[in-house]
Amino acid sequence: MKHIDDRLAPVLLLCAQAVVWPGAALVRGAVPSAYALLVAVLVAGPVTAVLALRRSRPVTALVVVAVACALGAGPLPVGATAVLGTAGVALALWTVAVERDAFTTVVCGVSLAVWQLLHGLTLHRLSDRDGLDLVLTALLYAATCGAGLLVRRSRSARRASEDLLRRAESERRRLPAVERRRMERELHDVSAHHLTAVVVTAGAALGLRDRRPELADEALRFAVDTGHEVTRALGTLRAPAPSDSGLPAPEERLLGLVDGFRRIGQPVDCAIDPLPEGAVADAAYGIVREALTNVARYAPGAATTVRCRYGDDRTDVVVTSGAPLPGAPAHAADLGGGRGQGILRSRAREAGGTLATGPTEDGGWEVRAVLPGRTAGAGDRPGARGYRAAQVTAAAGLVLQPLLPVVAIRAEDTSTGSDVSAGVLFALLAAAQAVTLLWLRRAPRTAYGALGVLALLWPAAAATGGYTGPVLLPPALGALATCVALASDGPAGAPKGRGEPRERPRRRRSRPLTRPVLLAGAITVHTAAVTTAVLDRGTGAPVWAVVTAALAGTVPVMYAAHRAGTLRGRRAQHARAERDGRLGALTGEAVRDAWAERRRIADGLETTVLARTADMVAEAEAGRLEATAERAREALAAMRALLDAVRDGEAGPALRPQPTLQALDLLARQCRAAGREVEIRLTGRVPGRLPAAVDLAAYHAAETVLTTGGEQPATLELDASDGTLTLTATGVPSASHAAVRERLAARVAALDGALTTGPADTVRLLLPLAPGDGEERER
Repeated sequence: MKHIDDRLAPVLLLCAQAVVWPGAALVRGAVPSAYALLVAVLVAGPVTAVLALRRSRPVTALVVVAVACALGAGPLPVGATAVLGTAGVALALWTVAVERDAFTTVVCGVSLAVWQLLHGLTLHRLSDRDGLDLVLTALLYAATCGAGLLVRRSRSARRASEDLLRRAESERRRLPAVERRRMERELHDVSAHHLTAVVVTAGAALGLRDRRPELADEALRFAVDTGHEVTRALGTLRAPAPSDSGLPAPEERLLGLVDGFRRIGQPVDCAIDPLPEGAVADAAYGIVREALTNVARYAPGAATTVRCRYGDDRTDVVVTSGAPLPGAPAHAADLGGGRGQGILRSRAREAGGTLATGPTEDGGWEVRAVLPGRTAGAGDRPGARGYRAAQVTAAAGLVLQPLLPVVAIRAEDTSTGSDVSAGVLFALLAAAQAVTLLWLRRAPRTAYGALGVLALLWPAAAATGGYTGPVLLPPALGALATCVALASDGPAGAPKGRGEPRERPRRRRSRPLTRPVLLAGAITVHTAAVTTAVLDRGTGAPVWAVVTAALAGTVPVMYAAHRAGTLRGRRAQHARAERDGRLGALTGEAVRDAWAERRRIADGLETTVLARTADMVAEAEAGRLEATAERAREALAAMRALLDAVRDGEAGPALRPQPTLQALDLLARQCRAAGREVEIRLTGRVPGRLPAAVDLAAYHAAETVLTTGGEQPATLELDASDGTLTLTATGVPSASHAAVRERLAARVAALDGALTTGPADTVRLLLPLAPGDGEERER
């Protein structure tokens, strides 16, 4: 059973309350009055009912339980609401911590503690100077809030991990299809834009060669340049850049696109606003390119306008063309494949917008897309500050209402003595320990030192305040914070294994505190605190007997807290390692499937489209214009056939090719889909072709560091100099884990490379570009 059903807890509390009162009174022979029993029923009934329904309205349940128990405490004898007033209120507060946010929990806990103080002042005036009950109550509320928040954080982490794996599994199935659609769309754009432009210019030059023979030379030069551009574009399609950092701004790309159509004789007027990088700019570019290509194909020479307006609420992309010119031949009208409209709509839909096309009143054609604007996806929560202000105001009103009888009815005589009660000192020490615990993860060495000093101050506070209660209670209260720290602070990290690569020297840092050192220090400090408290109170036992007894009582408590923290840390590390393993496997499977899809389509490009494009360039360089136009048409036909094959999908080979660095864009896309922002940078010094062993090892190293733990943004940079490929990953704290370093070291050692780590979230791999014996072993 993964979830414990605690709906019977209110009934159990009611039974416990009945045992304490009136059960204990009946055993002693004191029969409660009918009035007292009626009031007890009127209090216990609503409290039990509200606690049973506490999960739906936890804050309301907490207020009702606290107020009902407080109202019943006046007319009822002592102990009549003890269980419901302590355990019942703690159960309601625990539910608030589990079901609501940390701010609401802190407001409720502090308000409840202050309300308890003011309510006590109203009932007992200012005669009770001890205040130990207030300290114990505040510690109970603090422990309840901490336990509830810990449960809530554990549940949230578990849900987040499950959601992450579910999203990664979904993306693993989607990535090959997404890659297939991307290549289909890019293939269509290349064929529609570049090759159609060659057919249009060649056809126009052939039609006007008697009157304007110079157009033939221009068309041949254009065919050669466009053929090279097609080869480059298809090469980029096979190995796209993993980052868009080298591309021009979206506005410049759109203006360059318009200028390209103007050079082939298409009159285009444009008004383009600057666009930010991202999906909207990419969709706008693809829509404008497809729309202008269709105009050049079906209505050459028609006046065309391009409008791109980037607003706060929406981005309007409109391409309007006039009616086809009379007598103007449409040389590429028969080259369409029927995919343009679907691709246009898919681009708009993927960017979060809509698209509509249709004829205009003057016989032309219009493509209109509405895409998201500047304010799309704003995540500001309306009224968040007002909601928190309302919470604080309501809490202030709640905690101040018990003071009204004190202010309105009588002025209380207060003590004018200068002595400070032990309760006040205990409250100050407890508050200081609570603040120290908040800094435990940020500054552990300082926090543990402060907890040790504060623990030694509890016996001193008891002696200074004239405390006469149980002698072991103050040091026990001081030890509570240390036990919480030991139990909540798991192992700092796994020990380093043998044979790991040597780290590069860096700035000297203080040695971290180890768990055995913390345990020994805690035992020493709290043994001294117990010994001091007993000796200050006075005892006839020798000092060595007191120290031995204190040590015998302190060791089991501190070791139990230490053991709980160790087990908790190991469970968290095991769960994190299991999640990272599954996430890495899903990412690897997704990239391999998408890479196989890309290689299948790339093989088709090699044998069909690229070969036809090379023939077109050869004919153009030879000066044969008619043959150039025919080869361009053949390349378009081959492109359409390849698009049909892409759409049909893959039969599924038994063996998938291993991904290389050309699949880094797929790896980055899968990591982003799984919730981690990844940026990949390739410098211009990285060779286009790498040795097979280096290419495979570099990719697998990148996959290892990017898929093993961590949700913070990561950056992967590749550079090459002096015959060495350098892979630097930052934002990857998991690279310092022993298991990850062993996997990386195995990859590097096979190529006689080097591995360095540091700072804590950075790892660097050095791979020789001309490996010798290491490459033979890798093969």
